Amino acid sequence: MNRPLSEFLEYLKLERNYSPRTSESYRSDIEKFHLFIAKEGILMDEVTPLVIRNFLTDELKSGISKRSSKRRLCALRHYYSFLMKKKYVKENPFLYISSPKIEKKFPKVLYQEQIEDILKANRRRQDEIALRDQAILELLYYTGIRVNELANLDLQDFDNNRRIIKVHGKGNKDRLLPFTETCRLTILKYIKEVRVKSAALSKEPSSALFLSQKGERLTNRGIEYILDQIELKTGEFVGLHPHILRHSFATHLLEKGADLLVIQELLGHTSLNATQIYTHVTEEAMQASYRQAHPRAKKSSKIDKTK
Repeated sequence: MNRPLSEFLEYLKLERNYSPRTSESYRSDIEKFHLFIAKEGILMDEVTPLVIRNFLTDELKSGISKRSSKRRLCALRHYYSFLMKKKYVKENPFLYISSPKIEKKFPKVLYQEQIEDILKANRRRQDEIALRDQAILELLYYTGIRVNELANLDLQDFDNNRRIIKVHGKGNKDRLLPFTETCRLTILKYIKEVRVKSAALSKEPSSALFLSQKGERLTNRGIEYILDQIELKTGEFVGLHPHILRHSFATHLLEKGADLLVIQELLGHTSLNATQIYTHVTEEAMQASYRQAHPRAKKSSKIDKTK
């Protein structure tokens, strides 16, 4: 690794407080560009917009997505701004390059009735880990928590009296999430009846709120597997996934009139733009309901089909 890149990564860590995962993505993207210009015999301060376009074209030909290309361009733009400040280069040629346009994909959302059906079906399970699975399912939907945030929860993060959970989010930012009384009782029962048994099987004590049957902290993949098993055991196949439950949580709040800024805070989004995608989801649902319910809308829909 060259000195400028090493300094940049140190800057991301100490001054920008970037997570190790984000810093690693930046490092990987920048090193790919370094390899490209080295192969072309171009120095860092000789990079032009044409060189950048050739690099991006090569990347797209190799099969990377437009989303990855956009992320790579963002990392390099940031990197060259840093290089300018440190006098390694005279200008930032990445400022002249537009990011590739990405077609917005709206998140999949479950109907409230679908979620209620699977919550009820899962409560009827009698196996020994049913309570744990129910607690996970309820916490994902009733709080909108990310799967990695759920996996990282410790026992002490659960505040039974205040009915909140402390979440350690992206960028080392903590937030407090409220949850329902039903969810509180489920988690409390899980801790007293199931977690205590799982913890006893562990070779080393764990502070994790949610444990595997061996007494170990659950991983992201482990939680996704649990949701797959919930569908199999209940027979309710709705495409359960942590992201879908999170999207459903946000969309249902918005449909009930919750303020967008409140939803942003609950989701842990740093930008309101990330939260605003849910307004498009509810608009689509509203239009679909209108077309289905309004007699004139139905009629015009039939006319369109005959054209």
